[in-house]
Amino acid sequence: MSDEKIIVNVDIDLEDLIPGFLHNRSKELESLRDALERQDFQSIQSIGHSLKGVGGGYGFDGMSDLGAKIENSAKAQELDELTDIIKQYENYLERIEVVFE
Repeated sequence: MSDEKIIVNVDIDLEDLIPGFLHNRSKELESLRDALERQDFQSIQSIGHSLKGVGGGYGFDGMSDLGAKIENSAKAQELDELTDIIKQYENYLERIEVVFE
């Protein structure tokens, strides 16, 4: 996986909300890992659906794309695929660099 920064341009009006938003995404990552360990596909699907909806609203389109992949793989109960996508999501979160405009 890449370690190149992902620049996300966010409206300056959202500056106060972004730290909390990203903190919640990190908590969701932990929830995804826990659910994956338990093979709780319903919880994984629900978190993926939430990510799919919430990311784009703040300019995090990559997050929405990964959320859709998580949701679909959870529906199909593709354990290996989910393991890979969750690692991609973790990598995505580590590489985000927010630029306020």
